[in-house]
Amino acid sequence: MHGAARTAIIGAMSTPFRIAHATGENWRQIAETCLPRLAGPPATLGFLYLTDLLADHADEIIAFLRQKTGVSHWVGSVGIGICATGREYLDVPAMVVMLADFEAESFEIFSGVRTLDDLKLRKFECGGRPAHFAVVHADPANSGVIDLISAMAARVESGFVVGGLGSSRSRNLQFAGKSVEGGVSGLLLSDDITVATRLTQGCSPAGPKHRITDAQRNIVLSLDSRPALDVLREDVGEKLTRDVQRLGATVFAGLSVAGSDTGDYLVRNLVGIDAERGLVAIGDHVKKGGELMFCRRDAASAVEDMRRMLDSIKEGLYTKPRGALYFSCLGRGANQFGPDSEELKLIQAALGDLPLAGFFCNGEISHNRLYGYTGVLTLFA
Repeated sequence: MHGAARTAIIGAMSTPFRIAHATGENWRQIAETCLPRLAGPPATLGFLYLTDLLADHADEIIAFLRQKTGVSHWVGSVGIGICATGREYLDVPAMVVMLADFEAESFEIFSGVRTLDDLKLRKFECGGRPAHFAVVHADPANSGVIDLISAMAARVESGFVVGGLGSSRSRNLQFAGKSVEGGVSGLLLSDDITVATRLTQGCSPAGPKHRITDAQRNIVLSLDSRPALDVLREDVGEKLTRDVQRLGATVFAGLSVAGSDTGDYLVRNLVGIDAERGLVAIGDHVKKGGELMFCRRDAASAVEDMRRMLDSIKEGLYTKPRGALYFSCLGRGANQFGPDSEELKLIQAALGDLPLAGFFCNGEISHNRLYGYTGVLTLFA
């Protein structure tokens, strides 16, 4: 999955996806603008992503699209921003709709998973066979979401789950046949559907990896047997560490992912420093013996890593992809790449006018973990 795409499926599965996206004054105008581009052969599954300005009309939109397209099954989420082929929409009423033609036995939609006990009651199957891969959308207010992601990854054959946490200033809605709230919902896929997925980081290392030699909960006391703050100052500079506001906006902690063969790391915010005791607090629990490096948010490095990721995913493909999903952090997009949809245009430049849908998240899901400041691209081959 993460290292290389599986062999392409031929026959009916080669049907291309169809994509439509638009903004406008109201949901009906936007949906009607999308309809002509969705016309074509029958489809079985619809992906729908709405900006949060349309959240209150989600069920009306799903009912309208179901009636007009004949597609019964819908999955997706709400975000402050959404992603389409070569285009992002932020702070405007907008939707992106992508239709796929999957065999009925090759996918299953699920919802209502709020706790690990809920998960135990769910059969992770498609057409009576074990699910191979999952696309999920989750509520950021659910305190158990990290454990749910890990447990779901263990329930699918590939060990891979991709998706994102909702980002909304109103209701954090997910779509699983209808609008739902709370917990995790999404799409299970059998191994009949070939996917390739990769992750790109939005930060670059500011210094080397350090061993965590003492820590309590989310407080790093020492790195390489030295006060954690001394190490931070050495890596990013004394001047920056004195400007706490700027430090918190530009420097982050990168926690190494154990067992990763691609150098993945989890980016977490710096939430405080104690100059007297030399302590650094971060936005996650840390353990003695783990590895940590300090990172900077850097637009040039983000572009470079995006291109590296796109080259890598293209090298692993055996056939032209039919469609894509992209889940990006709210801190990326216009904030990091520029205001003219530059992040999505990088993907378009590498993959062409491939139908692509997704949204800007409060946290990105890849493999079995929750990331931050990342982009997660999944291709359907």
